[in-house]
Amino acid sequence: MIRGLRVALIHDWLTGMRGGEKALEVFCEMFPKADLFTLVHLPGTTSPVIEQRTVKRSAIQWLPFAGRLYRQYLPLFPIAVEQFDLDSYDLVISTSHCAAKSVVSTGRARHLCYCLTPMRYAWDQFDAYFGPDRVGKLGNLALRPVLAGLARWDRATEGRVHRYLAISQYVARRIALYYNRQSTLVYPPVDTEFYTPPSFAEAPEGKPAVLAPPQPKFLVVSALVPYKRVDLAMMAARHAGVGLTVVGNGPERANLERLTGDGIELVGWLSDEEIREQYRSTVATILPGEEDFGIVPVEAQACGRPVVALGRGGALDTVIDGETGVQFGDTTVESLAAGLKRAATIAWDAPRIRQHAERFSRTRFVDEIQHIVEDTLSAPAGSRW
Repeated sequence: MIRGLRVALIHDWLTGMRGGEKALEVFCEMFPKADLFTLVHLPGTTSPVIEQRTVKRSAIQWLPFAGRLYRQYLPLFPIAVEQFDLDSYDLVISTSHCAAKSVVSTGRARHLCYCLTPMRYAWDQFDAYFGPDRVGKLGNLALRPVLAGLARWDRATEGRVHRYLAISQYVARRIALYYNRQSTLVYPPVDTEFYTPPSFAEAPEGKPAVLAPPQPKFLVVSALVPYKRVDLAMMAARHAGVGLTVVGNGPERANLERLTGDGIELVGWLSDEEIREQYRSTVATILPGEEDFGIVPVEAQACGRPVVALGRGGALDTVIDGETGVQFGDTTVESLAAGLKRAATIAWDAPRIRQHAERFSRTRFVDEIQHIVEDTLSAPAGSRW
C-alpha cells in the first residue's frame, strides 16, 4: 500500500458480525490506521479487530433507542451519512448495502465501494420488509413513497463512487441495473483457516482427529429476517421428515417458534467455534433464500460439507450442483424438500468440497483489494469505472 495514505472506512451500521462485517474486518487489518465511520455502533457486537477502532458515529446514534430501533430511522440515513467529514482523506472505502456508498468525499479522494448490494428494500424487495402482513396496510401505504424517495436518492448519488466492487455476479448485475455502472468482481473473504474439516483440527493429546459421521439433521445459520426464508427451510424439513437446527436470532424469531418441534429447533446464536462444529457434523447446510453472495455456504464447504441452496443469486457463484451441494429450483416446500432428500443420498467428496471453498480465502481477497487500490490510485483524477 502507498505510505502516508489517509484512509476512511465507511460501514452502514455495526450491530453484529455478518458477511459485510467480515469484509470490514479484513479492511481494518489491511488499513490499521484508517478511521472508521458508521451510522450506529453497538459496542461489543463485532470482532475485536473492529471494536478496537475509535468509531465515528452519526447523529442517529443519539436518537431514542437507536441501538435497538435504528432501522426505524431509515428516512434519516441520507442526511446522516452526508454529514461525515471526509475532507482530510485520500482514499474512502465503503462497505455498503444501504447508505454508506453515498458519503461525500473531496475531489482529490478516491472512493471505492465494496457493494454488498444496492439497498433491497428500496428497489425490489419492499414487500418482503414492509408488506401489509408486516407493517399493516396503513404502514405499507405510508412507507411506499418514503422508500421510493430513498431509491431516487440512491440512484442520484451513484456518481459519488469512483469504482464499484461487486461481491457476486448477481450483485454486479444489480449495480448495472440500478446505478448504470460497471463493477469489478471481488468475492468476499472467508476464513478458510478457521473453517476446516475435522481432519484439519488438532485432536486432544496428539491423537489423530476423527471425522464424525454427520448427524441426521440439516442446518441453517442465518439472521432471522424475512428475505432469508428460514420459514421455508423449516417447513421443507418437516415435509421431508428430517431434522433441522436453526442457528441465529432476529426479528422473525417469534414467528418462527411456531414451526419448531418434531426435530426442528431454534437454538439462537452460537459462538464461531460452535457453528464450526455444526457445519462439520450436519448432513448439509441449507441456503433457502436468494442471497447476494451468501458467506455461510462457503464456510460450510470449507468444513468439507455440502450445501442445499436455492439456485439463484450468489449461490450460482458458490455452489456446484452435484459436486459441492444441491441447487433446488423454486422457493416452494416441495422443491426444497426434494433437494434435502437428494443431498442425503449422495456420497460427498469432502476434499473436493474443501478445495472449492479455498477459492474464497482471505488471502485471495487481500491480494485482489491491494491490486485494485493501487490501480485506482494510479488512474487519472476523476476516473470512473
